[in-house]
Amino acid sequence: MIRHPIELVIEKADTAIVQEDFDALIDIYSDDAILVVKPGMNATGKIQIKKAFEAIAVHFNHTLHVEQAGLKILEAGDTALVIARTVVSAANMPATERNATYVFKKNSNGNWLCQIDNSYGHELLLHEDVR
Repeated sequence: MIRHPIELVIEKADTAIVQEDFDALIDIYSDDAILVVKPGMNATGKIQIKKAFEAIAVHFNHTLHVEQAGLKILEAGDTALVIARTVVSAANMPATERNATYVFKKNSNGNWLCQIDNSYGHELLLHEDVR
């Protein structure tokens, strides 16, 4: 079975997070990407995203582990919505399954880059006023 290129990008990102290779990690993001650090706190752009992941690594005592337990990719032209079952764990946090949502955009070179990285998915609605 041929894997979707976005699956490979997400796998690369998960490996980079676990190995704390933040230079490799930010290569999967577009210049203006948004990372949901936690509900109510976003990082925008590669510099902020890299700093956020460095702080996240410290917060989890450099033991953060991220993996995907399932992905569904909905692609329309140069845009894709990824719905994922993401499992996050660390020495100071039991394994937690999140229903993540990611948005990817294909650049002019044909590479898929992450535009929006929201590992919390719809859970964000629980933390804000919904109108």
